[in-house]
Amino acid sequence: MKLGIVGLPNVGKSTLFNALTGAGAETGAYTNAAARPNLGSAKVPDSRLDWLAEYYHPKKYSPASIDFVDIPGVSPGSGKGSATLQTIRQTDALVHVVRCFENDELFLEGADPARDAEELDTELILADMEVVERRLDKARKASKSGDKKSRRESEMCQALLDHLSDGKPARSFAFTEEDEDILQDGGLLTVKPVIYAANLDEDGMADVANNAHFAALRAIAEAQGAAVLPVAAKFEEDISDMDAEEAAVFMEELGLTERGLDRLIRTSYDLLGYISFLTAGEDDVHAWTIVRGTKAPRAAGKIHSDIERGFIRAEIVAFEDLKACGTMAAAREKGLLRLEGKDYVMQDGDVTNFRFNVSK
Repeated sequence: MKLGIVGLPNVGKSTLFNALTGAGAETGAYTNAAARPNLGSAKVPDSRLDWLAEYYHPKKYSPASIDFVDIPGVSPGSGKGSATLQTIRQTDALVHVVRCFENDELFLEGADPARDAEELDTELILADMEVVERRLDKARKASKSGDKKSRRESEMCQALLDHLSDGKPARSFAFTEEDEDILQDGGLLTVKPVIYAANLDEDGMADVANNAHFAALRAIAEAQGAAVLPVAAKFEEDISDMDAEEAAVFMEELGLTERGLDRLIRTSYDLLGYISFLTAGEDDVHAWTIVRGTKAPRAAGKIHSDIERGFIRAEIVAFEDLKACGTMAAAREKGLLRLEGKDYVMQDGDVTNFRFNVSK
């Protein structure tokens, strides 16, 4: 999974990126410090994996991870061919950071989440319009020969172009299953799933329920069918180097029970329809990321292609069942350890051992 962190210059993108990844990217006011994309990854918090590690005491601990790209601030008039927009195209989803705090030293104008969100969305929409216009022209020419798919593509592109012209992102367009097939190689920016990250200061985070800036951004997200989360990027960056106990003290002062970054990662999984299955033993406890609906052999291929090719069956126990029983032996005695075949659809939290045989 690759998430692009986007937003206008100086809204806290690199600060959030550092808090997520610990990469130490340069930040600074008025400099658009991220002149080039910063790359980093974050481990996915998973209490289930922690429990398995306590049970097996493995040599290796391997949580799932998410790749993040800190993308330079999108400036007005970037154009569809800009390096920044090309970087956005290579991501699976976007974390759109929007400033929801006041700071007279950094900004001459007051915070206005609706204005800022619309400004970046407009740039992405304009880039998409250029892509759709070019594709529409090509489809119209091809449809003159009577090609039905080209005619359907022409109709879809015209409807989508009208939608974009109204200032609406592609993700709020009513695509059909047939459209999805046409769109696979479309390269659209605004069709990507979005999490709006409302970047608050500590005071705003402490009273987010009554924060007008967050409420304004939440309304925008709801209208687009996007997710929205309050985060305090600077606060998260400050506590990222603290030990757990020290960080918990500071979080308690803001009334927080978990880090905003944990919520952001969890929301990313939900947004993209990802789940994790687990493998465990004395050598390694490991979380593997798959798309919801993946069948057992394909999940086995996440570990190694040979396991998928030689798949025989999967030995599975739901994590909650294993935890309730206390030991794998007890789960087996109670009949909770199941044997599943090639048609089994993996579930989140399946503790799995794949049986396979690859003949030479």
